[in-house]
Amino acid sequence: MTTSRARTPINWWVAEPARFARDRAEVAARFPALTWTSDGAGGWEGRLPMWPLDRPEPPGLAALLGGTGMEVVIAYGQAYPMVPPRIYPVDPRPEPVECTQHRWHVNGDGSLCQFQTDTAWDPRDSICDLIMKAAAWHVEYALMKAGVLDQMSLHGIVSNPAVDHLIITASENAYSGRDAVVPKIAGSAG
Repeated sequence: MTTSRARTPINWWVAEPARFARDRAEVAARFPALTWTSDGAGGWEGRLPMWPLDRPEPPGLAALLGGTGMEVVIAYGQAYPMVPPRIYPVDPRPEPVECTQHRWHVNGDGSLCQFQTDTAWDPRDSICDLIMKAAAWHVEYALMKAGVLDQMSLHGIVSNPAVDHLIITASENAYSGRDAVVPKIAGSAG
């Protein structure tokens, strides 16, 4: 007769203490407004900076984003770091219809779609890379809402300044309150 032992699951941060320490240190250094929570498989909550990118902030960004970064919930799964965490925008929260159209880069559950393929995440990657992409998603989301983009760019704007100039245009139109005709730019392929 075979007997089975009771198995007590452990949290990923107990199984991966070095990775947990790395994530906490990196997030504290780069995104200090985020707070760790150990609910479920753990995660981060809080507001992202408006522009944590490694290039100068374009004029008009504060006007475009209403003067604040995006509020997020970052939810790890117990398979982390093999599986990336999900990032859920809380404020602004995508409308339900936006979760059904690929052009918004939002999954059906409301989390951000941050990868072209399931294999794009490398477990050695930094959680800060995902958080940075989420902050940049917020900018592209605002540009879409302002009507100056038809769809989000294929690879995001973290390292591609191709749409930075549209921030000025969109913020000027929002500030002036006029319904100016603004040329729409389709998402770039890279």
